[in-house]
Amino acid sequence: MIDKICLALVIIGSLNWGLVGLFQFDVVAWLFGGTASLISRIIYIVIALAGIWCITLLFRNRATCCDDNDRANH
Repeated sequence: MIDKICLALVIIGSLNWGLVGLFQFDVVAWLFGGTASLISRIIYIVIALAGIWCITLLFRNRATCCDDNDRANH
């Protein structure tokens, strides 16, 4: 479950960075009062931690990262 939550946060973060790159529009900063606001900084940190967690997905054995239904089908 934590893998899916972290992956969702990483996707949200990547979409935000895409908007920053394409349109110079930071959704997190817009929603929470600028890039220097405490809540924005916390969100950036949480998304960064989720990204670090997702790095572990690259190095896991497939059997340990799939649920029982996926293993039964392979």
